[in-house]
Amino acid sequence: MTSVHDTAVTTLAGDLSVWPASTAEPRPGDLAVGGVPLAEVADRFGTPVYVLDESEVRDRCRIYRDAFPDTEILYAAKAFLCRAMIHWMQEEGLGLDVCSAGELELAVTTGFPAERIVLHGNAKSPRDLESALRLGVGRIVIDSPSEIARLAAAVGPHGHQKVMVRVVPGISAGGHEKIRTGTEDQKFGLSISDGYAQHAIARILDQPQLELTGLHCHLGSQITSVKPYLAAVRRIVGLMARLHEQHGLLLPELDLGGGHGIAYRPGEQALDLTTLARKVRTELAEACAAAGLPVPRLIIEPGRAVAGPAGIALYRVLAVKRTGSHTYVAVDGGMSDNPRPALYGVRYAPRLVGRRTTADRAPVTVVGRHCEAGDVLATDVELPADVRPGDLLAVPVAGAYHLSMASGYNLVGRPPVAAVRDGHARLLVRRESLEDIRSRDVGL
Repeated sequence: MTSVHDTAVTTLAGDLSVWPASTAEPRPGDLAVGGVPLAEVADRFGTPVYVLDESEVRDRCRIYRDAFPDTEILYAAKAFLCRAMIHWMQEEGLGLDVCSAGELELAVTTGFPAERIVLHGNAKSPRDLESALRLGVGRIVIDSPSEIARLAAAVGPHGHQKVMVRVVPGISAGGHEKIRTGTEDQKFGLSISDGYAQHAIARILDQPQLELTGLHCHLGSQITSVKPYLAAVRRIVGLMARLHEQHGLLLPELDLGGGHGIAYRPGEQALDLTTLARKVRTELAEACAAAGLPVPRLIIEPGRAVAGPAGIALYRVLAVKRTGSHTYVAVDGGMSDNPRPALYGVRYAPRLVGRRTTADRAPVTVVGRHCEAGDVLATDVELPADVRPGDLLAVPVAGAYHLSMASGYNLVGRPPVAAVRDGHARLLVRRESLEDIRSRDVGL
């Protein structure tokens, strides 16, 4: 998705290539995003704080619409969700992919139309299903055989609900084994190879109140190659052909999920959306023609690729410690606001902002404030050798799976989210306060 940056990168240093397109350096050592200096955001809202470039989010939505003009595009809410993001998605013409009653109800109470929402999840709670049916969600993705009877009973004999079935195509793809979900022997979906998917589909067809509209798959996350998606298309169309032979079934939809990889550091590879769109369309048309099937409508579910590059995390340096051959730079956040490095080794490229320095760069490890040795935000990255307490560090590509995965560890409180656009900053999500934490603790 590098086309967002074409106009900005020509005027900026190469190490800003993973930053939002609006990033500028008005003075040496200063960075501004969306026309707002990051140092001003930190002073106004405190640190840690997440900064979300609204124009970058919207631009990425438009890139998807341009690349996939005949495709239903659903924003994967699990990446990051707040009321402003819901509003932006609605204005940009995207649907929503949610995986809980909480995400669903936040969307609908913000005014997002429920019929443009898809609910999925490997273990939907009774509340999830109740909310989906009460609010009139567009489709529910069935992930296990036990959901079929539960959902049919909840819908009732005279009700109606559109559903899809999440199938496992047996394809390994993704940046880490913990985020690969298209393979056998993991918790998501129903296997094609062992017949569980076909059996579940036959049971759904016996429930007249459930309308099967298509098949769903999600291969994993941080996929940077087009090939796994093409393999998934072939295998799913093969299943659709067998279903047509066995049941006379013509499914009008095929959901290929998301998992579109982005670059977290300069020089890393990102998935080429233009190539993905072109090759998937060709593969789908050819596979359906060979099987004698009409081409189903394609659905995709980008999340990280929309929100991730639009976000920046800002931290204050609290301490600089030299131990043996290592220098540790400790900041006022850490694994409670970004667990991804500890979970699956994600690497970032933090940058000193807010002051000019001519010091040489030296390798350091940026660590968090939490009581865990694994609380590391960035290992062996280069920062100015004179980095000191009080300095401001900015971490790009922080818009997805940071606040959405944040925890209450050490009771430090989750950071706020501020949006920037056209020289203005506004608060979207306030900081979690000690009073918020205390008010949940109701017993002695």
